[in-house]
Amino acid sequence: MPEIPLLPFIAAFIIGLICSPAGVTGAFLLLPFQLSVLGVTSPIANSTNLLYNILSIPGGAYNFWREKRFLLPLAIALVLGYLPGMYLGTLVRIHLLGDVRAFKAFVAAVLLYLGIRLILSKSQRIEGEMKILKSSSLKVEFSFANSIFTFNPLAIALTSFTIGIVASAYGVGGGALMAPILVSLYSLPIKAIAGANLVGTFAASVFGLASYTALGYPPNLENGIAMGAGGAMGIFIGSKLQGRVEERKLRILLSLLIIGISAKYILESVSLIA
Repeated sequence: MPEIPLLPFIAAFIIGLICSPAGVTGAFLLLPFQLSVLGVTSPIANSTNLLYNILSIPGGAYNFWREKRFLLPLAIALVLGYLPGMYLGTLVRIHLLGDVRAFKAFVAAVLLYLGIRLILSKSQRIEGEMKILKSSSLKVEFSFANSIFTFNPLAIALTSFTIGIVASAYGVGGGALMAPILVSLYSLPIKAIAGANLVGTFAASVFGLASYTALGYPPNLENGIAMGAGGAMGIFIGSKLQGRVEERKLRILLSLLIIGISAKYILESVSLIA
């Protein structure tokens, strides 16, 4: 029945359209959409959300690779941490967050974090060539926009491991959670880490989807493909509109939307307890 995926397609298109100018894919908003609109409360919602990531990310990742704005050592460190974290997060979702009340409270906490980070984050318009100067398992040094930056791949992997647990339990690839940490904690420029973070999110989504499927929670293919197609179109058009939209105002509006959804789930969880 081709009419069934229409609502997920439209929702993903709108979310991708309004989120991409602010620098986010909107996957974290599709999980509440599945919970509250489609009524999918089982871990199938998580695997379907991860399928959305897999379908919508490759185009953007290829652009970063083609434009040589891709830090391979960072991507490797992220993936090495994400993979075991995503599997553990799958177990957390199935065994510890199976109750709808507990899962909605968890979703509310993640959304609240993302909403606050989106308000506090600042746009960085730094442009320039990127070149890796030194690379080892404990230190990577690279130049970008006439500045030198360093990071410890092992520390990055340990951080992405933790993020992977939270991301998989929520139903996203981890990029939206990891990017603020790479920028604020590791002092890396967002323009330099975006490509690697996107590839890390893609790999994490593939592994997370495989984990959910192996444990008996495969994605809803109709909804997942519809959301992936709608999201890809929305992100593409939204990126073209980026220069015509005041990013700061859009970030504030998105933050209010995210925090509003978070508050809704908090109230629902409290009322269920009462």
